[in-house]
Amino acid sequence: MSRQILTADRDGERIDAFVAQSAGLTRSAAQKLLEEGRVTCGDKPLKKNEKTAAGQEICVDIPEAVEVDIVPQNIPLDVVYEDEHVIVVNKPVGMVVHPAPGHPDGTLVNALLYHCGTSLSGINGELRPGIVHRIDRDTSGLIIAAKNDAAHLSLAAQLQDHTLARTYAAVAMGGFKEDEGTVNAPIGRHPVDRKKMAIDRKNGREAVTHWSVQERYSGYALIECRLETGRTHQIRVHMASIGHPLLGDVVYGAKKPYPGLAGQCLHARKLKFVHPATGQPVEVECPLPDWFRAVREKLRKMT
Repeated sequence: MSRQILTADRDGERIDAFVAQSAGLTRSAAQKLLEEGRVTCGDKPLKKNEKTAAGQEICVDIPEAVEVDIVPQNIPLDVVYEDEHVIVVNKPVGMVVHPAPGHPDGTLVNALLYHCGTSLSGINGELRPGIVHRIDRDTSGLIIAAKNDAAHLSLAAQLQDHTLARTYAAVAMGGFKEDEGTVNAPIGRHPVDRKKMAIDRKNGREAVTHWSVQERYSGYALIECRLETGRTHQIRVHMASIGHPLLGDVVYGAKKPYPGLAGQCLHARKLKFVHPATGQPVEVECPLPDWFRAVREKLRKMT
């Protein structure tokens, strides 16, 4: 069993949501720990619908992982960085990160289990061995996985304190008057469509995205987005909220797909973290995929 001590950074957040995000767990995994009395404050078990208080120290006891019922699959991986502690993969567009209803196999986790064998952390229990964070199915780019629990705890803590930095390339719609800017707007579940996220200034979690224009086209722009936080669909929601939805995003932008795109034009290009064993900074980068470059060239020719 491992123990994490989490410090709440604000008042009024549901305990299950806070634990899930801060400990690198799924919401259901966090709720299960709460139901089992493994989440405490001052030795008092907490309930999932209780609210955080700023500065509150919350203890999370995570039991040893059980055997996963996921079949390792020999799926080719584009490994950008790997050692005995962590692995960074350039995920292709269309690949789901972990098994879920409708996607029982063919996922990044299936591929990692084959590639890494037993050397993946089990801190997320049955569904996401090794996975510290995730990116959407139709977003490509860098994702990091931990090979042991110590590395997982370190990387999860870096997610919480924003030292694990992620930079994305995207094509956004509309003309930009400014060269750069910041969207600081909390994100929560959409009040009607629970599959979507939305700006929620009352109950949402803090979310900060820094963006800068790299190239301008006729009615579009290539932008770089740097995340301070890592909320679900953060870049997509934030850019849509300021009138610049991502090209190809049929959830938060235009309802029709863009020719040549399977989803939103978004690629996780850079990843920077503190190595959990050496304490040294590590920065990795991957190029834009062919489909992204094709879109860029098409827009250049239209300008």
